[in-house]
Amino acid sequence: MLTLFSFVITTIVVVTKVESLDNGLALTPPMGWMTWQRFRCITDCEQYPLECISEKLIKTMAKRMVVDGYLKAGYEYIIVDDCWMSNKRDSENRLQPDPIRFPSGIKSLANYVQSLGLKFGIYEDSGYKTCAGYPGIYGHLEIDAQTFADWEVDYIKLDGCYNDPETLVDGYIRFGELLNQTGRPIVYSCSWPAYEEPLGIKSNYSLLTEKCNLWRNWDDIEDSWYNVTNILDWFSENQDRIAKYSGPGHWNDPDMLLVGNFALSEDQSKAQMAIWSIMAAPLLMSVDLRTIKPEFRQILLNPDAIAINQDKLGIMGKLVYTALKRIDVWAKPIMPIVNGEFSLAIGFISNRIDGYPRIASVPMKTLGLNNPKGYHITNIFDPEYVDVISGGNIVVRVKPSGTVFLKLIPKD
Repeated sequence: MLTLFSFVITTIVVVTKVESLDNGLALTPPMGWMTWQRFRCITDCEQYPLECISEKLIKTMAKRMVVDGYLKAGYEYIIVDDCWMSNKRDSENRLQPDPIRFPSGIKSLANYVQSLGLKFGIYEDSGYKTCAGYPGIYGHLEIDAQTFADWEVDYIKLDGCYNDPETLVDGYIRFGELLNQTGRPIVYSCSWPAYEEPLGIKSNYSLLTEKCNLWRNWDDIEDSWYNVTNILDWFSENQDRIAKYSGPGHWNDPDMLLVGNFALSEDQSKAQMAIWSIMAAPLLMSVDLRTIKPEFRQILLNPDAIAINQDKLGIMGKLVYTALKRIDVWAKPIMPIVNGEFSLAIGFISNRIDGYPRIASVPMKTLGLNNPKGYHITNIFDPEYVDVISGGNIVVRVKPSGTVFLKLIPKD
């Protein structure tokens, strides 16, 4: 059984030895909005004028991020995923946006986004084509890195479709070096583990921390609770191998938030937000901000959940206990430290489907909680419910495929 003490000490000792990408960026997990999960590769602006990948869509979402409080809450990046490009490079071999959907050009769009106080991100692929078939960077690394810098891009997600497995990693490394050489501060999101791990290849995470600010570890997220739990299964099974490489400037990335889309219930959405926060995962929304329901907006804007995700220690939380066989308990040491003891974020996630909220009881000593003066307890999504300690155990009721998300601060 993993105790909190051994978890914290092991994590801190190992992370302090990890050398990271030295660009001074992403010192906390990046937060923002991305097109892919909700809008995919919709390019027909005649049939889908409000949903097609276009500068109009990006400008509209940028305004919503500011007006509706997402920027104030910490969501600062707005990122265009695949399908923004023309099918061909220009006469000078430079990438170019689709002229109909992005008539003002990418630099103009980036500057507009930045004028609102946001930062602008874009997508490309390390292969010769993107996953949707548009031009990739293969064979054009130098000119593409400079092009993104010239466009004043702040964040780049580099995918891995249509690639030679033998040169996959070298291409990522080289492109990151070229980005740094431009002098433009650009967050670098890599995907090479997502193209190695499913094949049984254990990625070099030590190298990733030196070359990338964040990296996709596993399969694409899809709009289903089943897919979310599959991703969590992979992370929990591999947590002892990968968690030590996550920290300020370099983060494991389980992919986008589904909150507010079609498949997840309100309770499942709270569960994803809770565990993404505990895992110190990037919080990248992908939802139509014009139509999101208030209850889902409140989940995304929950200040305590965001604070746990953005905690300065940067520790990736882990699965530490399973109650009733199917209620997983995840934990993350956080600030403040009181009399030498870390505070703790705890997320209970139910994988049960038996129709009613089940009581889960976890011994406090299992979580390393032994402060004789007790703890200040906050229930993140239900602040009025805080009476959860009984006989040395934390006792909660967890709804089917739901969550109870707690923050415990030692009393002084």
